Amino acid sequence: MPSAFQFQCHFVLIFLAASKGETRYLEVRDAAEDEPFLLLSEDLKRELSAGQIYRRSLRCIDMLSIEGQFTFTADQPQLHCATFFIGEPEELITIDYDFVNIDCQGGDFLKVFDGWILKGEKFPSSLDHPLPTSQRYVDFCDSGNIQRSIRSSQNVAMIFFRIHQPGNGFTVTVKKNTNLFPCNVISQTPSGRFTMVIPHQHRNCSFSIIYPVVIKISDLILGHLNGLFLKKPSAGCAGVGDFVELLGGTGLDPSKMFPLADLCHSFHGSAQMKIGCDNTVLRMVSSGKHINRVTFEYHQLDLQETENRKENSIEEFCFPSI
Repeated sequence: MPSAFQFQCHFVLIFLAASKGETRYLEVRDAAEDEPFLLLSEDLKRELSAGQIYRRSLRCIDMLSIEGQFTFTADQPQLHCATFFIGEPEELITIDYDFVNIDCQGGDFLKVFDGWILKGEKFPSSLDHPLPTSQRYVDFCDSGNIQRSIRSSQNVAMIFFRIHQPGNGFTVTVKKNTNLFPCNVISQTPSGRFTMVIPHQHRNCSFSIIYPVVIKISDLILGHLNGLFLKKPSAGCAGVGDFVELLGGTGLDPSKMFPLADLCHSFHGSAQMKIGCDNTVLRMVSSGKHINRVTFEYHQLDLQETENRKENSIEEFCFPSI
C-alpha cells in the first residue's frame, strides 16, 4: 500500500509521465476522479505542434508541466487552492500575471512560491535555496502591478490562492527558460540520468526523486581522493567542504530527511545504493573552491523487493544497501 506521502504526491500529480519524451504533452484528469493520474492528449499534441499557445482552465488543485495561458474562475468560494508547476531539470519557470480580479481587502490572496510546499515542508529546503524563506513568496495583494512576472530559481514553482466571490479569478501565462547549471531539481519520472555541476559556487544543490529507487553514481569529481562512507554517528564528511550525501525520508524537505551515505572524495567507477524511502535525495554541498560534478542514474525499486524488506523488519524510515 502506498504511504500517505506518496498518496499526497500522486494527488497533486507529481508523477507526470512514464517517459521523459512525453512530459510536455500531458493533461490531468479532474481532481475529483478516482485516479488523478495523467493522460496523453492527442489534441494537445496537435495544438502544440502547430505552434499555438495552449490554453485551458485551472482546477482548484492542479499540476502543470507545459507552457501556456491558464485561467481560474471561481464558481463558488474557493479557500484552499494550489497549482504546482514543474519543468525539465534544466528549465526555470516564469509566471506572468495577465489578468487578476480578486478582493484583497475581503480576504482573497494570490501568491507565488519559489519552489513547492506540501504539508508544511518545502523544496528546496531553506538550507539549499539562495533566498530567505520570506523572499520566496510574492503576494499579488502586496506587490500588485509592481511585480507581474516571477521567475523560479529551479524547475518547480507553485501558486496558492483563496477567492471568496464566485466569478472572480485570474489568468497567468507560464513560460520555460533554460537553466545552464541546474541546481535544485524534482524529477518528473521514477527513472533517469543526470549530471549536476556546481562551477566554483558556494551553494548546496538537491536532486529529489519521489520514489524508492536504486541510485548508481558513476562519476564524482570533488578534488579529493576516493571513498564511499555509510553514515555513522561519529563518521561522515565532517570538516570536508565539498561532498555529496544521500538522504531518504517520507516528506518533501531534504533538511528533514535521514542521512544515509556520504561521498567525500572523487572517484570514477560505480557506487550503487538501494533506498526504500518514499523520497530519495542526492545532495551536493559545495564550498565554491572547486568545479564539482556528479553523474548518476536511477530507477524505481521493484515493489516486491520493497515489501520483502519491510517484512524483514528493516527500519521504517527506509532501507539502504550497497
